[in-house]
Amino acid sequence: MSKKTSNLIAVLLLLFMLAIAVLSMKDESAIMDEVAHIPAGYSYMTQKDMRLNPEHPPLLKDSSAIPLLFMKGINFPKDIDSWQNKVNGQWDFGFNFLYSSGNDADKIIFWSRIPMLLILLILGIYIFRWTKELFGSKTALFALFLFSFSPTFIAHGRYVTTDVGAAAAFFIASYYFIKWLTNKDSTPNKGQILKHKNLILAGLAFGLAQSIKFSLFLLVPCFGLLVLIWIFVEWKKRKKKLSKIFFNYLLSFILILIIGYIVIVYPIYLFHTSNYPQEKQTADTDFISSNFPFKPLSKPLVWLTEKPVFRPCAQYLLGLSMVFQRATGGNTTYFLGDVTNKGWHHYFPIVYAIKTPLALHVLTIIALLFLAWQLNVGSRVSNIKVKKYFPEIAMLTLLAIYWAFSISSNLNIGVRHVLPTLPFVYILVSGQIKRIFDYFKKAKFRRVAGLALIILSAWYAFSSLSVFPYYLSHFNELVGGAKNGYIYVTDSNLDWGQDLKRLTKWV
Repeated sequence: MSKKTSNLIAVLLLLFMLAIAVLSMKDESAIMDEVAHIPAGYSYMTQKDMRLNPEHPPLLKDSSAIPLLFMKGINFPKDIDSWQNKVNGQWDFGFNFLYSSGNDADKIIFWSRIPMLLILLILGIYIFRWTKELFGSKTALFALFLFSFSPTFIAHGRYVTTDVGAAAAFFIASYYFIKWLTNKDSTPNKGQILKHKNLILAGLAFGLAQSIKFSLFLLVPCFGLLVLIWIFVEWKKRKKKLSKIFFNYLLSFILILIIGYIVIVYPIYLFHTSNYPQEKQTADTDFISSNFPFKPLSKPLVWLTEKPVFRPCAQYLLGLSMVFQRATGGNTTYFLGDVTNKGWHHYFPIVYAIKTPLALHVLTIIALLFLAWQLNVGSRVSNIKVKKYFPEIAMLTLLAIYWAFSISSNLNIGVRHVLPTLPFVYILVSGQIKRIFDYFKKAKFRRVAGLALIILSAWYAFSSLSVFPYYLSHFNELVGGAKNGYIYVTDSNLDWGQDLKRLTKWV
């Protein structure tokens, strides 16, 4: 398949996904989280003041506010109590901004969602790009097909939340980090230039990720483990002194983190605290941090707010601390007939099992069985093979760490929290399907396997299209589809307030 043809098909898949997303969201009301995120983003861009919604980094909310800057007549109610006096009065302010200040709520909500759709498309582009580099154009198109028809990505890609943005940031940051680790340096000068370029890109992508969602701080231990694996591989190959290899990669890894925080995170938070009165920031930080389980953290955070140069750091660390507190404390929700805030270790495995199209599960099982068979009949794992398949090993490592973190967390409010793992699933499954066709060369097998793949793909697409336009409430055949989903889970898996306007019309 020519490059031009594959690129054209990729564009058509993404445009189809965009059309489905726009058509399915046009009649939807604001989901609960958008009531906080949209007004917060507009306040950041117009007031340079991050007193609202500090538990999420500002970058995605900023993006949602960009179209609003070109809309005339938006009233910002800065004289109300929820802005002037309350500590993080995001909900009161949000409802007031959208529905009680003379603003056109439907217009604001619609245009705020457009940048989120662009982020969804960017993620699709990178899925296609990375898969193409690893497996070729046809496999890349299949991975992009799995993404473009994903009910979960279509559902959440339409809303002003951090979930799809987090998935994109996690994936793109991993892409550049792994490229930095594995770049070929057979030509010394070109290799060094490429290494430095990839290092800088990895640092910038890491910084953007930290400015999108605090849970992506998980990239630090993830990347640290990948560095250790790569150091071991390099040591076994080159037979150089382990300490020298270790310190070279350690220093580069630290430099990536520094680039991310100094070049990206600090300037972003500097902008967002530039008009945040110091006295207000200190009082807000003191009040919020005083409720943390770990009390000694409060005083250092308050102290940082009193030093002009550290005020951006204080705001970032406050949000990061709030997220860790929430992940530990949990969020009251319903699951399998029970209601609690303590969480369940089997929550995400079961929710993923019933919210993901069944055809993808079948493809995943086929891919895993073939991988197990390959490992069983193949020779022992050599250092050369580890280097050759390192991107896939890295993806599996990232999947394992992210899932382990999610399962251990008490915050169980939706399959959206494991969205960052799905792009890796699409690539790994697509890659294994390609290897199955490459391994079995007989025409008869290929015809049967090709027919099976077409049937599974059609099933996957039908599972997505049949739920239009109610993508948030998609459940697969394991539980009898969307009509039975409420029996198992609720919250952002089912009803987030998105159907209020449809309910009004029905009544």
